[in-house]
Amino acid sequence: MIPAQFDYVRPGSLAEACRELGSDEDAKVLAGGQSLLPFLRLRLAYPSKLVDIGRLADLKGVHDRGDHVYIGAMTTHDEVMRSPVVTAGCPLVAMAAAHVADPAIRHRGTFGGSLAHADPAGDLPAVVLALDGVFVAASADGEREIPAAEFFVDYLESSLRQGEILAGVRIPKLGQGWGFHYEKFHRTAQAWAIVGVAAAVRRSNGSIAEARIGLTNMGQTPLRARATESALEGVELGDQVRRACAEAAADTSPPADLHAQPDYRRHLAKVLTDRAVRAAAGSP
Repeated sequence: MIPAQFDYVRPGSLAEACRELGSDEDAKVLAGGQSLLPFLRLRLAYPSKLVDIGRLADLKGVHDRGDHVYIGAMTTHDEVMRSPVVTAGCPLVAMAAAHVADPAIRHRGTFGGSLAHADPAGDLPAVVLALDGVFVAASADGEREIPAAEFFVDYLESSLRQGEILAGVRIPKLGQGWGFHYEKFHRTAQAWAIVGVAAAVRRSNGSIAEARIGLTNMGQTPLRARATESALEGVELGDQVRRACAEAAADTSPPADLHAQPDYRRHLAKVLTDRAVRAAAGSP
């Protein structure tokens, strides 16, 4: 299908891009295009203007900032998954990036674009949420920091304001003693997750001292499995982990679609959380 008519601009700087975006409330940002272009072809989106930020070098790259890793919004998924800085500082992000769609999309799709799209079935939103990432939004008025817990507002809706562009994301380094795993259940290698679980686990003296768990496709936004996180504190690896992970679907509202019904997704959330936590903790 042919998209509806729109204007197209390619700014030479981030400041210019913010001005162009802020001047038209129906304008959309074009990054890698892997989410927006299908929407345009199917006429599910009708922007009056596309602001192409694909050539803004300031938005690309991965940087080690001491206590956190900064990932520019225009960094591709492939660059994220292969970055030694990401692998060393926040390996869960690299793991999840390797699960995004297929190689072709990973080479074109961008880290920031996937997050700004705010699809709860995407692999990266739940990961950044679990790691307490901080989003950096740029506008004509300067930069604004948005904690991950406040970024995802509703289905395909973020807290970015009119005229704001996601410039990058700060991912805190969790340090020694943490293990990580991303578990995804999907029909085919390039498909969206039916359910996904991002787990970060810190062990101490043979038991779990702390756990962070993000859930993919279990509601209108990515979610934290708070009940399971609390239940895992001080638990030794064994049946107690399974009982704690049985709470993973608490306070979730999974969707019903052609691929799965809510009760099946709740079952998957429990099973996949158990797998992810054990893998992150280093237990078979």
